[in-house]
Amino acid sequence: MTLTEQQALDLFKQAGAFLEGHFILTSGLHSPHYVEKFRVLEHPRITEQLCAQIAENFAGEGVTVVIGPVTGGVILAHEVGKQLGARAMFTERVDGVMALRRGFTIGPGDRVLVVEDIVTTGGSVFEVLDVVKATGAAIVGLGFLVDRSGGRVAFGIPAKPLITLDVVTYPPDACALCAQGSVAAKPGSTGKK
Repeated sequence: MTLTEQQALDLFKQAGAFLEGHFILTSGLHSPHYVEKFRVLEHPRITEQLCAQIAENFAGEGVTVVIGPVTGGVILAHEVGKQLGARAMFTERVDGVMALRRGFTIGPGDRVLVVEDIVTTGGSVFEVLDVVKATGAAIVGLGFLVDRSGGRVAFGIPAKPLITLDVVTYPPDACALCAQGSVAAKPGSTGKK
């Protein structure tokens, strides 16, 4: 069953993962919207539905490995890999550089699908792509849950987000929400302002 973009967004809202208000993003920018991926990923059935669509988007590509960056990419790689019958692995930083660890290997004969939860600038994805390119494997594409860039990040490979958002952001010193007297919250791993 194909999942539409609206259905995917509804799943995020159902899980309490699409928030509206006044938020400080990881980048330091302010925004009236925040996507908390872990509110979705804590629900295995919702995650399974979303990953089924990523798998469907790349079903004809002969994927042998699904890989994503730590942390959310671990869950996505596992579930998409399960649905495609492929190996699942993840990259993590070693001394600040993205790398394969834990005995994971990719070879020139592999066909790799890169997965990610949320793309804003694409920084982590580009790092994973560099790791995979160094192995000589073929990269078949990139599947991800949410494109927060509004489609502005170009990866040079087929990239298929489930949801594309053009989220408004403000520098802290020019934030329209702050000018209205709204106090920003910093959601995420700390939940502190």
